[in-house]
Amino acid sequence: MTGEDRETTAAEFGEAVNMTPKELERWLETAESRSAGQKDGGGESTGHASGRKTVELLRANRSDLTEQDYAHMNKVVGYVRRHLAQRPSGDVKESRWRYSLMNWGHDPLK
Repeated sequence: MTGEDRETTAAEFGEAVNMTPKELERWLETAESRSAGQKDGGGESTGHASGRKTVELLRANRSDLTEQDYAHMNKVVGYVRRHLAQRPSGDVKESRWRYSLMNWGHDPLK
């Protein structure tokens, strides 16, 4: 990945993730957070694990980020964009759709 690609990825990640590390950490501790998303083998959901990684990335120095970190950023951006396009009608405040997005670091009500 070139330096320019990294800049683009970091900028897109910054737009997609609109929760602070502290907000995201608090959210990930809730029952609602743990109930949302697809689970592999009954354990932690993919989005919940992603949220923990996103907190790490938000707190990291950009110079310390690896190719895997940038790949995760791209994954988050793609997920948030796809999921936002599938917004259900009506009030989404307490919806699994919103909870799933929040696990990835994006609160659509912000």
